[in-house]
Parts: sequence; C-alpha cells; structure tokens
Amino acid sequence: MRRFLTRVMVIGTAILAALALGSYALAATSTRAAPATPAKLAATVPGCTAGALGVWVAVSQSNGAAGTIYYPLEFTNISSHTCSLRGYPGVSALAQNGSQLGNPAAWGGIASIPVRTVTLAPGQTGHSVLAYSDAAVGSTTSTAYAARLRIYPPNQSQATYTFWSLKGITVKGMTYLRVSPAEAGIGLIGNM
Repeated sequence: MRRFLTRVMVIGTAILAALALGSYALAATSTRAAPATPAKLAATVPGCTAGALGVWVAVSQSNGAAGTIYYPLEFTNISSHTCSLRGYPGVSALAQNGSQLGNPAAWGGIASIPVRTVTLAPGQTGHSVLAYSDAAVGSTTSTAYAARLRIYPPNQSQATYTFWSLKGITVKGMTYLRVSPAEAGIGLIGNM
C-alpha cells in the first residue's frame, strides 16, 4: 500500500508539474510580443533636431597631417527625450557678418566610416569628424576668419550654431571643409 501511495504521489506531482509547465509555456508564447530588433527600435526613435542638440567643436582634440586638421564635431542630446542621428550633418563656416565662407563641407573623404544610426539618450554625445584643409587656405586665395559654424543635424532643415575661429576661404566654389557621418560616443584624438 505504501508503494502504491508513493507512486500515486510521484505520478500526481509529475502531472501537476507538467500541467504547470505547459500552462506557463502557453502563457509565455501567447502574451509576450517578439523582442524588437535594433532596426525596429531605430525606426521608432525620432531624429535629433537642432533644438535638441548642443553642438561644439572639440578644438583641444584636433589632430592634423599633410595640410589637414581633424576636429571632433560633438553632438550632445540636451533634450529630455531620446533621439537619433543618421548620416552626414550639413556644415558651413560663417564670417562675423553672417556670410558663408566658401562652400559647405563636403561629405565623406575622411575615412571609411559607414553610415549607421546613432541613438542618443538625454545627455549622451555622438560626433562627426570635421576636416579643415589649411593647405587650401593659402596666400593665393581670398580669406577671412570664420566666427562660427552653421550646422544642420543629419536629415534636418533647421540649423544650430557654434563658435569657431579659423581662417576660411571667402570665394564660393572653394571647399576647404569635409565632414564624416555621425558616430556614437565622444570624438577623441586617439580614435580619429
């Protein structure tokens, strides 16, 4: 009799465990949504607007060679919501009177940096690399000092501004700036 009761208890416990696991598995598969992929998450995060970003040139992190100086162009999310950067910012140097000096920065030609989505939570920073060709700004070109940069975040039509004081070419049609696509993190000299 003891054996019989022991077997009944073991079988009963096993049946209850199987029912519990089956119910849990059914509940888990029927109530949980599939996890979001990075592509789905990126699609739901709005682009960073000019008003959502604090932008500056990290002059102390410059690095140069062969007539070109590279600067991190930093983008910090100063808003209270997460936003994203994808692609190239629009960058132009402006004189003190607000006139544009030379052409806007050309896109690419700095390194093989792929275009990818950079998601910035409030307070996080991303960057692009800004290349300034001081060789193009020689004695044979018409030059003036830039007072600031006009920066359009990637895929945005409103600009933000930051101070920048370097010699620029005043002649339209001359390009002396290049910019890379947005990257994650703060731009540091050792990573450029």
